[in-house]
Amino acid sequence: MGAERLRLIHVRHGETDWNVEGRLQGQLDIPINARGRAQAARNGKAMADYLAREGIDPGALHFVSSPLGRSMETMGFVRAALGLAGPWETDDRLKEVSFGDWASKTYDELRQSGENEKVRARKRDKWSFRPPAGETYAELAARVGEWLDTLTGDTVAVTHGGIFRVLHGHLVGTPWHEVPSLPAPQDRFAVFADGKIELI
Repeated sequence: MGAERLRLIHVRHGETDWNVEGRLQGQLDIPINARGRAQAARNGKAMADYLAREGIDPGALHFVSSPLGRSMETMGFVRAALGLAGPWETDDRLKEVSFGDWASKTYDELRQSGENEKVRARKRDKWSFRPPAGETYAELAARVGEWLDTLTGDTVAVTHGGIFRVLHGHLVGTPWHEVPSLPAPQDRFAVFADGKIELI
């Protein structure tokens, strides 16, 4: 069964202090903050309402998250709101895009440390640019595509902004060069189905 014929409910992790500071997180394990916990709880309640309206049993869905703590904590809030307990699956392919040596830095800090030309290069072509020791968006899309090929039923995934963006390309057909600059809300969840996306 192809992922395009499934319902994929995607939640981005709640806000972190590094999100607020504009600090590149990538695959570093940064916890959600108080606002992030409120966002996660809001998304869980909104998802419970959505599933009830659609007549979907939460227990019949497959749940998977990135193994990074900010996604795991967000998933805990979501599942609690759905009345679900116990563990769920994690998948390394759902980790955020790697920023390599740039992780933990802000763009201002990178410019001040002599990386200004590389910062400009990334702004020109976010899709193909690789931070030092990091990962391109094209590589991120490839690993997420591999994960999508494994789906066999309707799924709830809690991951990251980069994952949400490349899902747009895979499931909605957004041109790849536009994908890295798409907004990725933390106070809404997305339903991908039938080649469309709905933010709830």
